Order: sequence, then structure tokens, then C-alpha cells
Amino acid sequence: MDNFIVSARKYRPATFDTVVGQQHITSTLQNAIHNQQLAQAFLFCGPRGVGKTTCARILAKTINCEKLTPQTEACGECASCQSFQHGNSFSIHELDAASNNSVDDIRNLIDQVRIPPQTGKYKIYIIDEVHMLSQQAFNAFLKTLEEPPSYAIFILATTEKHKILPTILSRCQIFDFNRIRVEDMAQHLAHIAQVENISFEQDGLHLIAQKADGGLRDALSMFDQIVSFSNNNVSYQAVIDNLNILDYDYYFRLTDALLGEDAASALLLFDEILNNGFDGNHFVGGLASHFRNLLVAKELSTLKLLEVSENVKVKYGQQAAKAEVGILLSSLNIANQCEINYKTSKNQRLQVELALLKMCHIAAAIQLHANGYTAAPVGESQKKKLPEQAVQRLVKGEEKAPAPIASAERTSVEAATVKPALAEPAIVEPIIVEPARVKSGGWGKSKISSNLPNLNTILATAKVEEKSDGPELVYGSVYEQVTTEQLLAAWKRLAENLKTQNRINLYTMMVAFEPRLVQGNIIEVDVENLIQLDVLNSSKIDLLNILRTELRNFSLDIKGVQLNYEVSHKPYTSQEKYQVMASKNPMLEELRKAFNLGLS
Repeated sequence: MDNFIVSARKYRPATFDTVVGQQHITSTLQNAIHNQQLAQAFLFCGPRGVGKTTCARILAKTINCEKLTPQTEACGECASCQSFQHGNSFSIHELDAASNNSVDDIRNLIDQVRIPPQTGKYKIYIIDEVHMLSQQAFNAFLKTLEEPPSYAIFILATTEKHKILPTILSRCQIFDFNRIRVEDMAQHLAHIAQVENISFEQDGLHLIAQKADGGLRDALSMFDQIVSFSNNNVSYQAVIDNLNILDYDYYFRLTDALLGEDAASALLLFDEILNNGFDGNHFVGGLASHFRNLLVAKELSTLKLLEVSENVKVKYGQQAAKAEVGILLSSLNIANQCEINYKTSKNQRLQVELALLKMCHIAAAIQLHANGYTAAPVGESQKKKLPEQAVQRLVKGEEKAPAPIASAERTSVEAATVKPALAEPAIVEPIIVEPARVKSGGWGKSKISSNLPNLNTILATAKVEEKSDGPELVYGSVYEQVTTEQLLAAWKRLAENLKTQNRINLYTMMVAFEPRLVQGNIIEVDVENLIQLDVLNSSKIDLLNILRTELRNFSLDIKGVQLNYEVSHKPYTSQEKYQVMASKNPMLEELRKAFNLGLS
């Protein structure tokens, strides 16, 4: 226990070639040292745990090294290197700006800069977390940073570059550190495991690297934790159990259920995930990432974008071959909407389950939409679809849709339409028909007859008419043409119904003026003032629900129009009454002037 050192410290890079994932920075610094083109100030910025302070220490040690190697690396044997490694160098100073951020601290630093180095060529100051300096400290540091002595070099490091003054940034050479790639971290962890004689699985190391989110220090900390947990056996299952990560296997099994339209298995699997303690929002986000990975795995050229192990890449390739692009895009869209609405939903579990049910019915909806279907009128004698050959000609655009068929039962009829097949699969959100109105087939695979495409893409709906042999599903139009007479009759009946419900304000407004039908589906209603307009707008949804159903047109909308009246002012004083009388009879003014009359 006394000799144990965490991996993040034990395997901290000591030379430029051992730095992981920052070759673009290490090569630049090595060339600057080799060509003796060192700037007076460097600024290292980037996320946590990517090697900023480590590179600053390596740079400081290499600058003062007395015996540089041909690869421009510190020898580690000279007096300067040895003193730095033992932490007693007089030429290299480290300052933590988080705890030394006042003006006095910077002034003490400036006083130290004036003293030349006792050993080595340069006096190097490493200021970590430099963004924590106060405004006054930054201003006090400006002049020294711009024109330091020839032997002074400043290396600043920060995780929040945007908090540093532009005047400081303009005086430094800025190096942006990248997040370390998952593959590089996994290889580094494998190297450490081999050195420490720790057995491991590559999939487990990849999972640690992904969880670290680009920070190698975080990855090493998790690695040590799992080594202790698993007794020197870093397996894939040990990583999942210790870090509480949703396994890839969950998403692969769930996707198989969705592609097979097995809603029961999908819901049971989601219930298992919740019982294991995982958050629903985290699950939806992971599911969206899984669909994204499947889309990426569709092409060999984009397969390299997957930051997973080779074994998992093979699984993605196999499942991507079974899934159509249209289904994946639709599922990704549904998952994205579910993630947006999750936090504001009162029943969050239902939100996720509804999304899963939609995903299960995507295949049937896309097939129905792509193959084309007909919408037949609802009359008893009009329940036949178009012939198959006519449908194919309509899809290819070789024939026009048939004209509407007259019906004695209604004044408006519905024209049969066919939706042409799409060149590419469309993103369609299915609508599930109420189970009570369609013959139920259980929780098994859904049938095409139990799904309808989105109303935004297909202007038709399903209606059921009772017959002697049971309910039959008939596609009918819900966008009948409405006449003014039909609107006025329905409007009057609705107003009388509101009167019986004691909604007098709304009733008075409705009977005051007759509504007008504009553009075929806009109902304009005149109102006298803003109060009536507010009453109309607040009751608009209730009115439309009744009118749309009664008139069989779900595109109807109500618009209030405020009337403009001239403001009339009632005369009260004698002067005002006289002016009103004079405006009506101009002779009255002449009479007043002739007799020099006044107003009493």
C-alpha cells in the first residue's frame, strides 16, 4: 500500500514521444527547440486530462537539457534533468493560478523573473489554470509577458480559453489540445495492462476509453478502479458491472425486436433496463446513437467513424445489412423527438414506450406508403379499390386518377387517390388505429391494415362500418368540400347547443353575425371588440372539433375579424349640443350672429 502509485502518475509521459494523441503539438515543439525558435510565452488549452500540464513539464525539461538526443528529447541524465525529476530545480517553477490569483502573487512572480537562472539557459514558469487569475492580476502580468527578459519563458495552461483576456492571448503562441481518440486510449491502456501483467479484453478497454470522453486521466482512473474490482482481470462484463454502462447487447436485441415488429419484446426489454437502474433519458440517447452507428455502418467508407472495437464493428455491420435506411432514419427521428420531450413529460416511461411502439410499426407504414393505396368512398355501393393494373399505371404516372363518383346520399363525394411510390424511403411516423375498431392480432407482428401513414403525408383516414360479418376497414376522405349553406346550418345548431349549456357570451357572438367561408376552409367570424375576439380564440378548439366532425372536413379553421366602428361622442355640454345642431342646420349659426346671441 505504501508503494502504490495510481496509473495516471506512474505512467505519466516523460518525453515527447510518450505523449498520447497529441503528435501535432509535440512535433511542433520539438522543431521549435531544434531550430532555436522558442517564443517567450506559450498557451496550452484544451479539455481536462489530455496532457497540457504534462507537455508543459516536458517542454520545460527539454529546453534546459544539457545533452539533447538526436530526436530532440531530454536525456534524463544531466544535472538539469535530474534536478527537475526530483522536484528541486531552481530554473523551473510551477504556479497554481487557482490558489495564487491575486495581484500580489503576480507581483512576486515578476520580482522573481528579474533574477537570472543559476543553472541552465532559461528560467521557465509554468502557470496552471491561468484563467483563474483576477482581472487586476492579468493587467499586472501584461507588460512582463510581452517583454520578458531573454532568459524567461512562460508556459500557461488552461481548460477555459474563453475566460482569458484577448491582450494575454495576443502575446502567446496558442496550442489547442485535442480530445484523445478512443483507439489511442485503448492501445495505451493495453500497454499498461501488459506491463502490469493484468489480463484484459479489448472490448473492455474500448468501453473504458469511450466512457472517458477524450480524457486519458479519467480513463486511467477508471482502469485502476476496475482492476481492483475484477482482481486484475479487466473483462468486458466487469467494465459494464462496475461503471454501470448500458451494454451494446441491449441495443442490438432491441433493434432486432423493432425490425421484427415485435412490440412485446421491445417493451419487456425496456422494462428490464429500467429495473437494472438505468435512466430512461440515458437509454433513449444511447438508442439514438445506436441508430446513428447503424447508418454509419451501411457504408464501408464510413465504418471508420465507429469508435468501437473490431468485434462490435462486425455486429454493427451484420445488423446494418438487415435494416433499411428509411427505417433507421425514421427511428432516429422518433428517438430524437422522444429525447426532446422526455424532460417535460409527466409520464416519462410512457413517452419512451410510445416511441418504441412507433418504431415497431415503421416498416408496415413505409411499405403501405411506398406501394400506394386507394381511398374509396364510404357508400355501401362504393367499397372497392381500383384494379391492380390501374394502380400500377397511376404510380408510374401513365394515367390520371378517376373522377369523383356521384352519390345520392351526400352532396360532396370523395375522389379515389393513389400516393405515388417514392424513389427513396421516406421518414414516416405511423399512426396506430384504435384496437377496438380493428381486428386485433395480439402483441405479435403488426399487419398493414392496423397502421396508417402520417396525416401530413397522406390525406386519408380509416373508417369502420359495421356489417353482418364484422367490422371492415374502409379508407375514406376527411376533406370534403363544404358549402356556405352547410356551414350556416351547422353554425346555427352549434350556437343553439351552446345556449343550452349557458355559454351566453359565446352564443351572443355567434348569432350576432353570420360566418363567411373563405378559400374553401377558412371560417371568418366578425367580432365587435377584443373581448369577443379573446372569447372566440379561447373556444376555437372546441368549435373546430365539432364543426370538423359534422362537416367532415378536418382542414377547417376559424379566424376572428374585428370590425372597425367610428367612435361617436355623445354631446353633453351646451356648447357641444349647439355644435351638433349647427352641423345639421348651418342657418342656425347665421341666426346667432345676426342677433348676437349667446349660449346659456
